[in-house]
Amino acid sequence: MVLVIKLLLLTCLWPTAALTSVSSQSDRHHRFHHHHHHHHQQKCSSIKKHNSKREIKMRKLDSTKVRPLKSEQLLRIDDHDFAMRPGFGGSPIPVGIDVQVESIDSISEVDMDFTMTLYLRHYWKDERLSFPSTRNRSMTFDGRLIKKIWVPDVFFVHSKRSFIHDTTMENVMLRVYPDGNVLFSLRITVSSMCFMDFSRFPLDTQNCSLELESYAYNEDDLMLYWKHGNESLTTDEQISLSQFFIEEFSASSGLAFYSSTGWYNRLFINFALRRHIFFFVLQSYFPAMLMVMLSWVSFWIDRRAVPARVSLGITTVLTMSTIITGVSASMPQVSYIKAVDIYLWISFLFVFLSVIEYAAVNYLTTAEERKQLKKRGKVSGMYNIDAVQAMAFDGCYHDNEADIDMTTFAVHSEESSARGRAASIPNLDATRIKRKRSLKGNVGRIILQNNHVIDTYSRIIFPTVYIVFNFFYWGLYV
Repeated sequence: MVLVIKLLLLTCLWPTAALTSVSSQSDRHHRFHHHHHHHHQQKCSSIKKHNSKREIKMRKLDSTKVRPLKSEQLLRIDDHDFAMRPGFGGSPIPVGIDVQVESIDSISEVDMDFTMTLYLRHYWKDERLSFPSTRNRSMTFDGRLIKKIWVPDVFFVHSKRSFIHDTTMENVMLRVYPDGNVLFSLRITVSSMCFMDFSRFPLDTQNCSLELESYAYNEDDLMLYWKHGNESLTTDEQISLSQFFIEEFSASSGLAFYSSTGWYNRLFINFALRRHIFFFVLQSYFPAMLMVMLSWVSFWIDRRAVPARVSLGITTVLTMSTIITGVSASMPQVSYIKAVDIYLWISFLFVFLSVIEYAAVNYLTTAEERKQLKKRGKVSGMYNIDAVQAMAFDGCYHDNEADIDMTTFAVHSEESSARGRAASIPNLDATRIKRKRSLKGNVGRIILQNNHVIDTYSRIIFPTVYIVFNFFYWGLYV
């Protein structure tokens, strides 16, 4: 009985244990599968994150790459090597030039250079830049495309400094036509040397030129020429300079040879400058003329007026020296004589000779009066030194009557010296009164009669010679 009960209990419990074990195994399998799926999802997400980070990093590395513009794609810039000129290895490429001169900013005689602002335009054909166009319209670009294509390397010969204007943007223009023709224009200010000849300064005419040439390509690779012949050079009608008058502008061409690289085409912008003389007439010539004429005034001053004539002569000499120094300071230190130097130095010579003339007159006058005093001397032949000084420096006219009546000019013996001195005082006063009366009544006659013969001739010779000099000078240089 007991055995039957155990069998019944075992029969009832066995399916339950089997189901429990199956469910346990199923639960374990489900947990394992869920855990494995969760682990796979974590692994995939980590891989995606890693790939996204890598993609971001690659994007950062490729951020320097810029997609080609539509115009660059149209011109097929990436399909060609623009480091080489068009038609490399064949005939030289022709490059036309035309120039419009905007202004001549300055002319420097000291530095021997000029500064010019101009529009420089290049014309050439590059078939690599041709593009299809239904309307046959050109495309215009700024300076950013210049660095990606070939352009002529024109430079200015003998230039000291130059720059391309960049306000508000760089003043560069590139125009490409559908058939490959190219126009390249830029606005430049350039300072270049001008070999000046100052032998006729300031009555001179200077010829200057601005020279253009290719730096790298000789005549076998590049042919530089004026696009429209003589009409390739145009100027602004309002160009004017303070000291010069622009006579003409002209265009010319030639060849330049370098021993190491060969022959190069060279273009010339020639212009002639004639100096305005009116400024220098007012600043140099006219003051020099006045100083020379002022020096002639001393010929009409009494020869005994030593302070007046000497101070006048020294003043004119110093003024002429100042004028010469001022002109030389504004000019280059050349080794030859200029036209203005000839005029100023000859004017200085006239002024200097007027001083020398009075030195000769004063010396001869003093020597003549000493001779007259010696003739009037009596026994010892000695004369009063004070009287000689009075005649030489008092600036007064001594007529014959006064000289005869002046007892102070007579030399007495030692025995009558005391009486002569006592009597000379009233006689001296009477002589001075007589001299003043004679001066009041006959000033003009006294001046004319008291002139030295050198002064008389100088009044005629000096002006005549100076007028003749001016006649030849202005006739030669003007």
